[in-house]
Amino acid sequence: MTTERHIDFREFPSRAELAADLAARTADALRSEIADGGAATLAVSGGTTPKLFFQELSKAELDWESVTITLVDERWVPETEERSNARLVKQNLLQNNAAAATFVPLVTDAGSPEGGLPEVQERVADLSGPLTVAIIGLGSDGHTASFFPEGDRLEDAIDPTGKALVVPMRAPAAPEPRITLTLPTLVAAGMLVLHIEGDDKKRVLDKALRGEDALEMPIRAVIAHSPRPLEVVWAK
Repeated sequence: MTTERHIDFREFPSRAELAADLAARTADALRSEIADGGAATLAVSGGTTPKLFFQELSKAELDWESVTITLVDERWVPETEERSNARLVKQNLLQNNAAAATFVPLVTDAGSPEGGLPEVQERVADLSGPLTVAIIGLGSDGHTASFFPEGDRLEDAIDPTGKALVVPMRAPAAPEPRITLTLPTLVAAGMLVLHIEGDDKKRVLDKALRGEDALEMPIRAVIAHSPRPLEVVWAK
């Protein structure tokens, strides 16, 4: 496997230009799906990187009432916690025009992701068909979604033939238990984009492209199993 053949790398002059372009293309994909099937789905990631993108996308003019937004992965914490991805999405994406969208969280009232798994699995299964758009990120250890090196369910999460839509995840590098969409769920998306910013993340990507061990750097599983070259957008 030559992983370089499996990415489509796009560099932007600034983070603002990246956010504007990614928001415009995401909005186009959502509009197209709504026109074809009446509804569209968007899965997004947490962290600081997507904030500008969220804010740009929130202003897009489209039929947001026909859009369901969910998360690529989530920390098993209440939405009142600063580290909640749901909180980030509500504060930055579910604003302006996008306030009309439906949001499907990945955390339940259960005390653990294992306990909440049946309900979360049902929520994700109820989304209409494959995801229209999924935007993923990249950690300094090569994780994406909650596919962490040494994660207790990593092999299940990145199994390209797996049937699960979501799995719990606990890992040494993750302070809280997590829940995550699985590799097959993500690579089935109509538009799948890896959004990274800064020289450090570019170096992590370069390292991932030089090897093949997905257990060492799980982003390699996404690159290897995406049905088309994985689109990567980057700005300093």
